[in-house]
Amino acid sequence: MPTILYVKQGCPWCEEAEEKLHELGVPYERREVRSNPEFFKEMREISGQSKAPVLDLDGRILADFGPEELPTFLKK
Repeated sequence: MPTILYVKQGCPWCEEAEEKLHELGVPYERREVRSNPEFFKEMREISGQSKAPVLDLDGRILADFGPEELPTFLKK
């Protein structure tokens, strides 16, 4: 199952999350939720909210997070 990052265009926290994932060498599929209603629906279903970013790592969900939270989440 691929790692999926749900983002909103223009969201500074989403951009920081993408930069941190690149820095950590984590491959992921980027899903832009503003331009794709289906991706927005998926994000709401898995996270229970409409805020981004949301990371889906093999069914483990990290929602509305800052980039400093990624290393700890990825090690679990």
